[in-house]
Amino acid sequence: MSYDIGDTVGLATTFKNDAAVVTDPTTVTLKIRRPSRVETTHIYPTDPNVVKDAVGQYHYDLYLNAAGKWLIRWIGTGAVSTATEETIEVNESGFDDPL
Repeated sequence: MSYDIGDTVGLATTFKNDAAVVTDPTTVTLKIRRPSRVETTHIYPTDPNVVKDAVGQYHYDLYLNAAGKWLIRWIGTGAVSTATEETIEVNESGFDDPL
């Protein structure tokens, strides 16, 4: 799926233990790498933008302000040690070209 500049996408993850039971990690880290290759790290609960929805379920609303490939990585450590990754493609805007 691709998005347009100016969209907000809800990033979400669910952490499960080895028995496939939804479980809270001790630490939840979200890494976002923008198309410019600038990377930011968001850690729950110190970052209020990473929201816990229920046991083991977290989300973050990401505003897409640049065209290109965005890399997303959720990492759980401690009680649940797991990671997931996804890629988001953002389309270029025709309005970015001068007339």
